[in-house]
Amino acid sequence: MAGLPKPLSGRVCVVTGASRGIGKGIALQLSEAGATVYITARHREALELAAAEVQGRGGKCVPVVCDSSREEEVAALFERVRQEQAGRLDVLVNNAFSGVNAITEEIGLPFWESSTSLWDQVNNAGLRGHYICAVYAAQLMVPAGQGLIVIISSPGGLRYMFDVPYGVGKAACDRLAMDCAVELRPFGVACVALWPGLVSTEKVKEQAGKDSTAAIFKDLKKRLDLMAETPEVSGKCVVGLASDPHVMRHSGKVLLSPDLAHLYQFKDVDGRDVFNYTSVRDILTEMMPKLSGLFRLIPRFITLPKWVLTLYSSKFSVYPPLMPGNVKSTKKS
Repeated sequence: MAGLPKPLSGRVCVVTGASRGIGKGIALQLSEAGATVYITARHREALELAAAEVQGRGGKCVPVVCDSSREEEVAALFERVRQEQAGRLDVLVNNAFSGVNAITEEIGLPFWESSTSLWDQVNNAGLRGHYICAVYAAQLMVPAGQGLIVIISSPGGLRYMFDVPYGVGKAACDRLAMDCAVELRPFGVACVALWPGLVSTEKVKEQAGKDSTAAIFKDLKKRLDLMAETPEVSGKCVVGLASDPHVMRHSGKVLLSPDLAHLYQFKDVDGRDVFNYTSVRDILTEMMPKLSGLFRLIPRFITLPKWVLTLYSSKFSVYPPLMPGNVKSTKKS
């Protein structure tokens, strides 16, 4: 890394939920770009292990034990940043999410048979925590007249995925980015939602090694091999945005990792192209695998227009969505 330019040298960043997975991948790339990175998680041991790895990429890493669902802990985090960095905060990445285990345990159950606590497990540290962190981050960014807030979301905000609380939470994350952007724009602060693709996190790879009857986990190992991106792709997306002098053009938008990979001209850390999950060729292949040989004739750069994605999920559609195949009631009527 020595001798390479450090586009984020002198910048101050906060990444929540960064002891593993996407959050750690983002922190690694921010550190490699020269930033000072505050990383948070609820468990100190895992957090400090991640901090040592992040620090090794060249920037400075500060681990802070913080539960994003507890406002007093979030307030203390940003007060610490204010005092230690003379009020400077350039980037906030809202990534903390505590619902993975709960989702896995209740996958396939309809909402009326799931525990009502699933809502809080999915959306407290996630959606609610993202809002609280955005509030305190904006209090530092607005007076400075600059800053970037990135909310990690997913295509679950567009169509059914996993369960009801997950989809509602992700749709709300996208709307949170959009509405925050409206109020932040006059002050030069950008706010976006980022959709990674299928990411080979520790949890996802662990799930791929298990037998599961849930449709969403069908052929997961094969899909990981063919189309997964590493957690550091999201980090490269954030570095690209934070380095972009025209980042305000993106504010209020939902941004896809393959689109940002194309815009900022980067590959995954393993040298592979970032899989484009809006590619017409790959969508058709997944829908009709028996015709995959024919679909290989379609260039991969031809993608589904975003307006088509929007229409597909439109809440104003006269056609009701199909019941997902992985949801089955366990009770007899």
